[in-house]
Amino acid sequence: MSTRPAINPDLIDTATPPIPEAQAWARAYDGAAGPLIDLSQAVPGYPPHAELLERLSRNAAEAATASYGPIEGDTALRQAYAAHVSSLYSGSVDWRDVAITTGCNQAFFVAALATAKAGDSILLPSPWYFNHKMTLDMLGIEARALACPPENGFVPDVESAAELIDATTRAIVLVTPNNPTGAVYPPQTIEAFARLCRERGLFLILDETYRDFVDGRPHDLIASGDAANTLIYLYSFSKSYCIPGHRLGALVASQTVQTQIGKILDTLQICAPRTAQGPVAWAIDGLADWREANRQEIARRTDAFRAAFQGLNGWKVDSMGAYFAFLRHPFPGRPAAAVVKELVEKAGVLCLPGPYFGPGQEGHMRVAFANAGVEQLQALRERFSRFGG
Repeated sequence: MSTRPAINPDLIDTATPPIPEAQAWARAYDGAAGPLIDLSQAVPGYPPHAELLERLSRNAAEAATASYGPIEGDTALRQAYAAHVSSLYSGSVDWRDVAITTGCNQAFFVAALATAKAGDSILLPSPWYFNHKMTLDMLGIEARALACPPENGFVPDVESAAELIDATTRAIVLVTPNNPTGAVYPPQTIEAFARLCRERGLFLILDETYRDFVDGRPHDLIASGDAANTLIYLYSFSKSYCIPGHRLGALVASQTVQTQIGKILDTLQICAPRTAQGPVAWAIDGLADWREANRQEIARRTDAFRAAFQGLNGWKVDSMGAYFAFLRHPFPGRPAAAVVKELVEKAGVLCLPGPYFGPGQEGHMRVAFANAGVEQLQALRERFSRFGG
């Protein structure tokens, strides 16, 4: 008699990736309201720069990029990114403090694994980015919900965080601009969390994937140097350079942390994908004006989305910024998934239900408005009015 082997129960208890479920609802749409407007997944709504594409093509044809590279990433990209962060934040980042990862999702996985073990806890802003929650669940790390209430603009409160910390807590995660709510945390909030982490001996895992779509310097942590041993800083090249398929992210941390992270990276990836590393190293300075033009375009899309819902009965934009808006629907008591499913079937607009991002979000849906052009966003007013606005 044979016995079936058991799968890791922590993995079984981890939620299934939710976006495919929502995209399946879109396949039932018959096109009656016009072409589908897909606002479900954060995908750059414009192509990569032509010269970047050309450099990617040339690099892919080089034999050298088909071989292994350094575990922590190619030196040219690490140096270019360290110089960029140093300039942006008026601080000093050594290129050896930079690791290149296979996307920012992997950077978060690495940061979680480096700072906590099974049975420990990490404070995670709620509503949360579902891949962050999935990562902690499958690693057996408690994702302790750090409430970001609507009445506070979905910004977490440092006093509330302090009350959640106990002997098992190893790190606090902040995501700004936030996914899913779009909330941009004030610099003083970020700096207050850094002080709390220093006082309690915790790491601050700061995910700024959508940093390039807001104006100004987000905080002074790097400029001051006060958080050098506390901060683990995450970034994605996917959205700013329109290359999500090339899977490049970055992690900045002290040399003490990087030494241990190198073990994880060697196990997970050996080296990050190499085709895009050289072209992106060039693009950091070479496409600065193009990135700024894109930031301004996203600002126009932000204005168009906000205008589309101005005075639209029952619908309320509770929070928005960078790529996302957290939209309150006008159907109290109805599950958000049912609202979203009916919205795509009747109005041809696909969003994600609030509960994909944690409990207590039945009244909301996440809208990745940056995916769509201004004309599509202007059309949302008529689409949502037809549905029930």
